[in-house]
Amino acid sequence: MSSFSVRFFAPQTLLSTSFSRPKSWVLAAPTTAPASVEVDAGRLEPRVEARDGYFVLKEKFREGINPQEKMKIEKDPMKLFIEGGIEELSKMSLEEIEKAKVTKDDIDARLKWLGLFHRRKHQYGRFMMRLKLPNGVTTSDQTRYLASAIRKYGKDGCGDVTTRQNWQIRGVVLPDVPEILKGLEGVGLTSLQSGMDNVRNPVGNPLAGIDPEEIVDTRPYTNLLSQYITANSRGNPAITNLPRKWNVCVVGTHDLYEHPHINDLAYMPATKDGRFGFNLLVGGFFSPKRCEEAIPLDAWVSADDVIPACKAVLEAYRDLGYRGNRQRTRMMWLIDELGIEVFRSEVAKRMPQKELERASSEDLVQKQWERREYLGVHPQKQQGFSYVGIHIPVGRVQADDMDELARLADTYGTGELRLTVEQNIIIPNVENSKIEALLNEPLLKHRFSPEPSILMKGLVACTGNQFCGQAIIETKARALKVTEEVERLVSVTRPVRMHWTGCPNSCGQVQVADIGFMGCMARDENGKPCEGADIFLGGRIGSDSHLGKLYKKAVPCKNLAPVVADILVEHFGAVPREREEVED
Repeated sequence: MSSFSVRFFAPQTLLSTSFSRPKSWVLAAPTTAPASVEVDAGRLEPRVEARDGYFVLKEKFREGINPQEKMKIEKDPMKLFIEGGIEELSKMSLEEIEKAKVTKDDIDARLKWLGLFHRRKHQYGRFMMRLKLPNGVTTSDQTRYLASAIRKYGKDGCGDVTTRQNWQIRGVVLPDVPEILKGLEGVGLTSLQSGMDNVRNPVGNPLAGIDPEEIVDTRPYTNLLSQYITANSRGNPAITNLPRKWNVCVVGTHDLYEHPHINDLAYMPATKDGRFGFNLLVGGFFSPKRCEEAIPLDAWVSADDVIPACKAVLEAYRDLGYRGNRQRTRMMWLIDELGIEVFRSEVAKRMPQKELERASSEDLVQKQWERREYLGVHPQKQQGFSYVGIHIPVGRVQADDMDELARLADTYGTGELRLTVEQNIIIPNVENSKIEALLNEPLLKHRFSPEPSILMKGLVACTGNQFCGQAIIETKARALKVTEEVERLVSVTRPVRMHWTGCPNSCGQVQVADIGFMGCMARDENGKPCEGADIFLGGRIGSDSHLGKLYKKAVPCKNLAPVVADILVEHFGAVPREREEVED
């Protein structure tokens, strides 16, 4: 196996505002992790070791591990990429693959390290492919290539904008994978290390570099993070054997479009003694059994140390994280076990200088800040240019849509598109003289409106059981249908964010929504099982972020519209349509 080395340089001159802004902390929820815990020295022995270029769980720590860890020990998933195993696998028939446990595990689990998810339950033999798209920035050429990749699959092929500013494409078949991987490389994309126990897409400000109010341009940092994570798309086995998935974001705006409180590591811009850098939040996550907001690590790093800090946190988690019950393997469980101070010391000892500075009190994010709308037309910091945010209903696009989006980016902008965590798209760098023509394009008039209805603009939905085997209910079409029904029942005068997720894994992030719907089985009026949803209420994003709470359990999906209408009237000032008509 060939070795690699990557040298990273800190971004230069990235601050977009002066250091004289009002200073105030953006506080996460109170930590559940104890500050100080007595930890036996043996507990701090790394549980993994380097072996033949990969990191392997030591034999002495293999008792009680979960099946996924056993699968990784049997064969390191990265070998499918680094040692060319995907070429051989793609030439095998599904019948041949199913005969052996190793190859069956390859297509159902190990290929997730290459960003490929077998849809065994609903699309046997087809895969969803998840990319790496740091900061959600993509080009027209990349978008056209993705369109060409899915078009051949007809009704089985489509694309989704995800809640991590990313693309997922659907319908992929195994024999096509080597060619698709080469095509991705040709347009500067990769799907490597985007699933299972890996670092997910680095999130940043979707308005980076064009926002008149931004604190810092996040693109150089998210690009560096992605380059480190995948070793410039060559594969980085040093961090591919984590105990579980791991999310990272870099905050560049007072609006907190990046949702730092739900990331395992969030970089919060702050100055210290005249130097620019970041305070660190750690441990935010969602899971079926537990959801937690990120907590302060009480650490500040300079802009030069963004990558070393990420590396140190990841290595502490890799080395010490629990590998038993998968519901207890996210990084916050390790922080709970060690206590925040011991965890901090483990991170510090993995920094190049073997120490971490304490957090700065000079936080640059304004706490009292009303989150701005990015849909529609807005002026950029570059005079004479605007960006146009367009609504992609529940993030779903077809090949023709992607081609048309690429054409619009070329015709009216600079060939660039920005994806957002709300599953929408921004076309930046549009000359003001071209705005009217862009708004009159059929795609924006009839499909992807810059001015959707109040309830539609805040609608987010996961994949649902149309494709995902873990989803209990269908989400995307149902989210649109229920929202349309609710709009006929009540008039809403202020934005309300509604998120749908098909199962407790909460890929749709229902806990951050004003109103969230989590798929479950319910019973109808006759006591028969039917698709339903648990309703969550009160999630907030932005500087006063907090997670929503369960409001009502197991509501049959067919009964959701009137229940949601009542919630909107009671909690969000909506007016019933019949009363509105009488008053008129």
